[in-house]
Amino acid sequence: MHPAPSGQASGTEPLALQIYSRWVQRLTTAAQMLSALGILFSLVAIGAAVVLRYVFNAAPVWVDELVGFTLVAVVLLGAAASLRHGEHIAVDLIFTRLGPVGRRRMVLWSALATLAVAVLLAVNGYSAIALAKMLGLLSEGYLEWPVWILMLLLPAGGVLLGLAAIEVGWRAWCGVPLAPGHEHGDAVEQRDDA
Repeated sequence: MHPAPSGQASGTEPLALQIYSRWVQRLTTAAQMLSALGILFSLVAIGAAVVLRYVFNAAPVWVDELVGFTLVAVVLLGAAASLRHGEHIAVDLIFTRLGPVGRRRMVLWSALATLAVAVLLAVNGYSAIALAKMLGLLSEGYLEWPVWILMLLLPAGGVLLGLAAIEVGWRAWCGVPLAPGHEHGDAVEQRDDA
């Protein structure tokens, strides 16, 4: 890993990173709240459908379809916050055995790989939206929503994930924790003396 930029001690957070992190935190927190609302909505909708089906013998046919769309929103809107907090899938057996430089390099590499996936999501999502809108595609099932509206989640999730990946990579470069007070991010910083 390269040393911290000149004038910047390793482990201290630059002002630009602090400002960037605050904006990313606000965006990802709002997206995470929408994701949590999606989970609550799904719980209520499925519960109501079960009660309507078994008590009143009149289940709404659109619930499964709507919950499926909501699940996509939950994942795409919640992924960036998970990345910022170091809660994505990791191979801890390897990570914990690496030295401080190896851990920083691994976090930086995973941030770059995540950024590449985020760019693909955003660019391909935009292309898919344009195509679905041009063809006038509708979702299959009872709701028949315009598909392009549902596909808006792809670039939105990609942009959020990309912003979080930039923050994670920047933090790894500077040698500061991912998001203050979170285990995986602290592992990059606190295990440096091991």
